[in-house]
Amino acid sequence: MKVVRRPVLFERLAAAARVTVVSAPAGSGKSMLVRSWLEDANLTDRVAWVSSRETFWPTVLNALRHASPLVRPLTPAPDLDASAMVERLLTDLAPLTERLWLVIDDVHELSAADARQLELLALRAPARLRLVLITRHELRGLHRVRLDGELTEIRAADLRFTLDDARQLLDFAEVRVSGQTLASLLDRTEGWVAGLRLAALSLAGHPDPERFVAEFSGSERTVAEYLLEEVLERQTPEVRELLLRTSILEQVNGELANLLTGSTGGERILQDLERANAFVHSVDTGRTWFRYHRLFAGLLRLELRRTATDEAALHRAAAEWLASNGHPTEAIRHAQAARDWPLATRLLADHWPALHLDGRSATAHDLLTGFPAEVIAAQAELATLRAADELAHGSVESAQRYLDQAERNAVAEDRREQASFLRDLVRLMLAHRLGDLPAVSGLAQRLPALNEDLRALALISLDSPEYWTANFAGARRHLERGRTREQRPYLEFSSLAYQAANEFFLSFDQAADHGGQAVALAERHGWTDEPAAGVAYMTLGAVLAWQGLLDESQRWVQRAERTIRPEAQPLAGMGIAHVRATLAMARGRNAEAVAAFSVADRLARLLTAPNPMTLAMRGFQLQALVRLGETERVEGIVASFDRRYRDHGEVRIVRAMLHLAAADPLAASDALAPVLDRSAPVVWPTWRTQAYLLEAVAQDALGHATAAGHALERALDLAEPDGALVWFLLHPTPDLLDRHAAHRTRHAGLIAGIRGLLAGRAFSTPAPLLDPLSEAEIRVLRYLPTNLSIPEIAGALTVSRNTVKTHVRNLYRKLGAHRRAAAVEQARTTGLLAPSLSEAHLPAIPQKINASPRTSSRTSIP
Repeated sequence: MKVVRRPVLFERLAAAARVTVVSAPAGSGKSMLVRSWLEDANLTDRVAWVSSRETFWPTVLNALRHASPLVRPLTPAPDLDASAMVERLLTDLAPLTERLWLVIDDVHELSAADARQLELLALRAPARLRLVLITRHELRGLHRVRLDGELTEIRAADLRFTLDDARQLLDFAEVRVSGQTLASLLDRTEGWVAGLRLAALSLAGHPDPERFVAEFSGSERTVAEYLLEEVLERQTPEVRELLLRTSILEQVNGELANLLTGSTGGERILQDLERANAFVHSVDTGRTWFRYHRLFAGLLRLELRRTATDEAALHRAAAEWLASNGHPTEAIRHAQAARDWPLATRLLADHWPALHLDGRSATAHDLLTGFPAEVIAAQAELATLRAADELAHGSVESAQRYLDQAERNAVAEDRREQASFLRDLVRLMLAHRLGDLPAVSGLAQRLPALNEDLRALALISLDSPEYWTANFAGARRHLERGRTREQRPYLEFSSLAYQAANEFFLSFDQAADHGGQAVALAERHGWTDEPAAGVAYMTLGAVLAWQGLLDESQRWVQRAERTIRPEAQPLAGMGIAHVRATLAMARGRNAEAVAAFSVADRLARLLTAPNPMTLAMRGFQLQALVRLGETERVEGIVASFDRRYRDHGEVRIVRAMLHLAAADPLAASDALAPVLDRSAPVVWPTWRTQAYLLEAVAQDALGHATAAGHALERALDLAEPDGALVWFLLHPTPDLLDRHAAHRTRHAGLIAGIRGLLAGRAFSTPAPLLDPLSEAEIRVLRYLPTNLSIPEIAGALTVSRNTVKTHVRNLYRKLGAHRRAAAVEQARTTGLLAPSLSEAHLPAIPQKINASPRTSSRTSIP
């Protein structure tokens, strides 16, 4: 038979102390390990191997005599008892000069008298005699050997097969399964060697190995027979009764065992079973709570079903005890197993707030799925909790439907207060998701009186509506007051995540710091899939996007997308969509940006009412449409706005972009003026960076180099503190930056960084045009590298000014530019223009109109 080699354990045995104890349950591979090591080390001729039996000591002497000539033959004598034989062995082996191994198997079967003599031998044996004791039970009486440092112990945990061991075992059986299936088998068997061997035998030739492993348990015939014979049937009736009745539990202690068996002494029995390596393991240092090996538990449950025991009564009794002793989650599961739906409903409704405040929404979800759909529909409290579950795993619309259903369901008199409280709490969560400030404020007034944790939750909930109404300072105050560090780490985590999103509009450094802290807490506590974690991921992605670090940003955005369900968290979903759109625009993929903004629009319709943040984002969406060449569509949208919103800073920036696209830089500068002098408000101050950058473009097109330089320097002033460089990717001005860097500037390093980002931009190495230029557009394109104005080009081509303007708009759209210099650079890169085109190659043109920069600029191209 092929044997799995255990080199790590072989090394431990080779370096072992004078006495080695190999202690583990039946089927752990104890004897096989020692035999394979002795063969591997070529020591079999120096070993005396003995199995425990009634004539134990004579057998030991005979075995040692065959391994060493020092041991005298045994002759019967009246006074030759166990003690005398041990003394004789010690005398014979005293002159031993080479190592000799005495292996005693099944030590747990020794009589008490023989065990005492074995301890004596272990204490007094010569240094060259090595004892290897193989046992299923813990050995007592070796404490002095242990204190002397002469004891090596190999226990069940050491003998468990690793993934590599299990793979080798299945290879020997010519069984092939996937890595995931093998890991599942190892998990189900807990690395128990006999279980793996029995599984391998059954798997050999099995038509569906994957299904076999998925169903493999202690009820599998070969495993059940082994455990019955080797473990369960060796126990007393009292112990078997305890094992069967407590097998319904994941963990058991003495008091609970006594309750389910109706007897006493449960803790002592459990401790004895653990010492006997009977597949019972303590789970705490005080050895008061225990669990059963998974396969053994499966066998026990199978045997319990064969008895006439009322399992529902056991589950109900366990539920009531667990609920009364601080184990609500386990109590709910046992109430569900008993199909005692009123008890299970009451327990879940009472303990759900604590689960939520501890960040255990996944546990709450699992518990809720344990109820039949008809029970949830009939119970007001369960319908409310289903609404909360929809906010994590479904949609806000479904959550609203379940809340409405909860309102319609009848509630028992003694449960009305709790049911009302739950509805308020879940409505608060819903209002938080929808950015409904009045609803959040009203509901928050009812909750704080209950306890500090709910007060903190209410304050955190106030953040989102304040955030989406652009009251960032108010949101910050609520979040800082709502943060609790010690009692409820989940509240601290949530507060940090939402504060990061809020700080994004105030300080990138603070946003990244709080977002990083939130992620660290999420990873420490297992909250990486919580919605608040998704908000933190989104915020970190947004900071990196606005700093121009597009690839790094995308990784965080993808992580946010895997965490956030937009239908359940529409505000966060909108945020992700806007970061996605920003990344697409920065890469010149304006169609992708428009698609992302469409997603945000769909989510915005779920919100309770428009707010400044959504209106500001609408302005950003219009910028993407301008870049896509949809100028007439954008002009119509802007014209439809009421006067108050049309004069808002974000819309004025869009109007400036429209004017630049129409080759009217003077009008662009006029549109920007109120933004620059702060008479036109902007929700997010960094938008003024964009306004100054567009002003620099406009002034440069007007021929006002000094004004352009001042505007560009001011844009750099605003961008420097947070490194908000995305505007320079959205409005690339490499030529203007080059000229500015040659003059006096406080931002030479920043300009170098921007130029580095621009060097990697798609416009520097563009793909071929998907929309070819017409012949008329190509004729206009040939004049763009010159200093000729629109009227002059129109005169040269003998067409109207409006015709030239239309062709210029089309050129900008097809070339992915909104400035004359960028369009020329793109055309040269794609081969539409020669690298160094001279005016001498152009047709004869009229003499340039002599006009002031201010008047001629209205028809010049930026």
